[in-house]
Formats: sequence, C-alpha cells, structure tokens
Amino acid sequence: MLFIPSVILFCPLLLYHCATILCLYLRPVIIKSVINLCKKVFSKKPRKSITNTVAKKSSSKSAKPRENNKANNKANVVAVSFDEPLIFSRDQHPVSRQLLSPNALKVLYRLNKSGFDAYLVGGGVRDILLGLKPKDFDIATNATPDEIKELFRNCRLIGRRFRLAHIVFGREIIEVATFRGHHDNASEKEKECKKTSKQSEHGMLLRDNIYGSIEEDAERRDFTINALYYSTRDFKVYDFANGVQDVNDRVIRLIGDPETRYREDPVRMLRAIRFATKLDMQISDATKAPIKELSSLMANIPAARLFEEFLKMFISGKAVANFEQLRSYNLFGYFFPAVEQALNNKSDQQKFLLDFIMLALENTDKRINNEQRVTPAFLFAAMLWYPLQKHIQQIKTTSQLTPQDVFFAALNEIMPEQQRSIAIPKRFQAVIKDIWILQDKLSRREGKRAFKTFEHPKFRAGYDFLLLRAQIEENAELTELAQWWTDFQEVSNDAQVQMIKGVKSPQGAKRKAPRKRRKPSPKAQD
Repeated sequence: MLFIPSVILFCPLLLYHCATILCLYLRPVIIKSVINLCKKVFSKKPRKSITNTVAKKSSSKSAKPRENNKANNKANVVAVSFDEPLIFSRDQHPVSRQLLSPNALKVLYRLNKSGFDAYLVGGGVRDILLGLKPKDFDIATNATPDEIKELFRNCRLIGRRFRLAHIVFGREIIEVATFRGHHDNASEKEKECKKTSKQSEHGMLLRDNIYGSIEEDAERRDFTINALYYSTRDFKVYDFANGVQDVNDRVIRLIGDPETRYREDPVRMLRAIRFATKLDMQISDATKAPIKELSSLMANIPAARLFEEFLKMFISGKAVANFEQLRSYNLFGYFFPAVEQALNNKSDQQKFLLDFIMLALENTDKRINNEQRVTPAFLFAAMLWYPLQKHIQQIKTTSQLTPQDVFFAALNEIMPEQQRSIAIPKRFQAVIKDIWILQDKLSRREGKRAFKTFEHPKFRAGYDFLLLRAQIEENAELTELAQWWTDFQEVSNDAQVQMIKGVKSPQGAKRKAPRKRRKPSPKAQD
C-alpha cells in the first residue's frame, strides 16, 4: 500500500519533465508557425470570394453578344484588384491534385506543414485550364531561399539575378521561388545591397531579390495568364490579373506598362512570342506594340541566356512559327546576326538559305512531335552552313591555302562571331564541325573511304544534312550522291563493295606512290 502514494507523487514529476523536453524540442517550430500566422493575419486584407460574382458575370455575358478576339485585345485595363483577387472554388475550375506531379505535391505539403504559404503557380495552372498536360510545376512561397534549403536536403540554390530553389527528384526538378516584392517598397539597406537590388542604365533588372507578399508577387509576374495561384490547402485558384478570362479568350497580355516591363527584362518579348505560338494564342495590341521599337534591348542579354532561349524557341515543336514571328518583330538577328544579314542581302550565294532553314526547322518540328531525338547542333549547322560557304569563297579568292586549311580558316571566323550572340556549348560545337566535315567526306567514296565515313559516329546527322542540301539546291550531282548513300545503307556488304568499285575517281585524285626510304650509306653508319 505504501507504493501508491509514491507513484502518485512520481507521475506529476514525470509529466513535468516530459512537457519541458517537448517544449524545448518544439519551440523553434511553434515560434516560426506563430510568426507566420501573425504575418498572414495582420499584413493581408480579407479576400473576396467570387462564387456569386462569377455567376452574375456569366449571366450578363450570355445576355450580350460575345465580342471577337480583336476587341478583347484592345482592352488594356485589368478589372481585378491585386489586393482582392478572384477566387475560384474547387467546383469552378478543373485543377486537381491528380493532374499534378507527386513530387510537386510533396513540396507543397511540406512547405504548408512547416507554416509557410505555398502555391502552384504559372504554367502548371494555366495549362490545366487550357486542357493541356502540364510539363512544369513551379511553386511560389513566402519562405526565403535559405528557409527552403533547411526544409529539403535535395535542394540547391541557383541564380544571382533571380534567386531560386531547385528541389531535385532524380530527373525531375521542382522550381520554388520566394514571393517577389516591389523595389520601391524595399528598405534602404536592401536597395543599397547590390546582391538584392540592382538595375542597369536601360532599366533592366540585374538583381531581383526583393521579397514581398503574394499580391506583390502577382503584380510582378509578366503575363496575366501566369498570375494564377492554386492552393492545396483549400483547393482554390486565385486569379490576381483576370488571367482566367484571358485564358478563355486566348490572349497574351502583359501585366503593367508594356514598355516598362520589357525594359526590366527584354526576354519577355521572346516569351510573348513563344507563349503565343505554343498555346495558339494572340498577343494583345498593347503588348505587341512596343516590341519592334524596343528590339534593340535584346543586345543587353547575355549570350548564355540566349542559348537557353534558343532551345525553348527552336527545340519545342514550334520552330517554324517562332522563326517567322522573330523575323517579323526584328528579333531574329540577335540570335544569328550573320544569317539575318545574309537573308536581307538576298545575294546569289545565299539564295538557298531561307528555304534550307525552313526545311531544317520543319524536319526538327516533325521529329519532336513524333517524339524522336533531336540535337540543337543540327539546327546550328543548318543556320550557319551558307554563311560558312560565303567565308570559304572569300578566303579562296584571297589566298592559296589547301581546301582543308580554307575550311578551318572560315570556321575560325564564323564561330567566334556567332558565339558573341549565343554561347554554344563545346559539345555542340564539335557536332556542328563534324556535320560540316562530313559533307566533304561523303563526296569521297573511293577505296576504303566510304566504309570509314559510314562508321563515323555522326554519319547519320551528316547524311540527313546532305539530303536537305540535295532537296534544296536541286543539283544533279548532289542528288545522285544523296541517292548513292541511301542505297549504300540498304544493301549487303558485298553489294556495298561493288557500289564502291563503280564509283568514278575524281580527276587528280590519284594518290602518289609512297617514297622508298633510302638505306643509310656505310660511311654514315661508321
């Protein structure tokens, strides 16, 4: 009976120690959650639900005849306030967790559980509203990049101009960005710090790491169709800039003053074109009006970034449409200055250039849409082939170099010039050079040369390039050569040997017999 009072005395003491340990362990999490909750309550205005508003708008629209896209394009005023976004409940939109990447959901859930706000934003929401399968799942949050890194061991922070967190799941990367704020609202300390805020003399943002609220982040986004936020907490879509209406009207519209936004980041001109061709939309009149006038701003874009934009524009299945749009807005020349100059001159040497480029772009689009592999090197080789031939002809007339030396001299002129516009990685430069060299090797088929060329690692790329040339130039000799190589790949080894024997050796191609080495005289040995 004596042990009962001791147990009664011991239980409160044990509970006290357990509670103390739990408080010490959970204190950072509790404090962080309380701080985030206070920020959310005191810094944000209550949001206005539009369940009834949407119904009223849809009924009023049905009563009036629907205006065409041209009339919609002329509207430049966004009706929605950034402080009071339109809120679409789950039954009013098609966005579902089943359509999202499981890895993106993991990131959203962990950020929410840690006390942060997190939304699927931009293209992921937009594509689902358009009935497309989303490819990219970008997330916006009020957690800073360092706080994101603390939560995810598989996180890496990238970018100086625009600090981002990449959460790596094998081959899939989920991009997480902190809500951007207005530079005008930044503190003096942030404005003075070159790592957080910096602007060029042309108005281009060189550092953009001022953080803010979701309302400010929406206002800082480029297009209305990208200012759409989906929350996994309440399964609602928040529309800050009438983006849902523009998605339905299939209109690309910039948020804010177009000229100012283009000066902040000239790549937005490329993005407007890319979204229009990719999503089969029309660019609004106000958005496209300043593009030609401000096209010179593209000269301030680093060559490495233009390479990334080249991949997005030309290796996406819409290369032909993007090429035509870039030329119409005077933007193509910032990718390929020598090509643009040749296209405008229309000389006899460059008469095949445009058709050749269009055919190469069409073939690339077909391969991508058929889910076949493509390499950017093939397009670079196609773009620069005829400008290279022009350099070769100029060197031939002014020097007496061998054909091989002439080729490499021309190559050393055209590639550095192109590198100033687009920073082509060395792995692609090597393939470009191989494709061009193979054009000469494919014409030399006598002896063992045909088999050596056939075994070349880049034979297929060089052969496809030859087919395009034969199709465009309509040269009888080139057509016969292309057909010969087509047949060579389809016959047996014995037949290949017979085909090589039937090849006529070009005049002056006879190799000289190797000189016999003279034996040293006895005197020399002594």
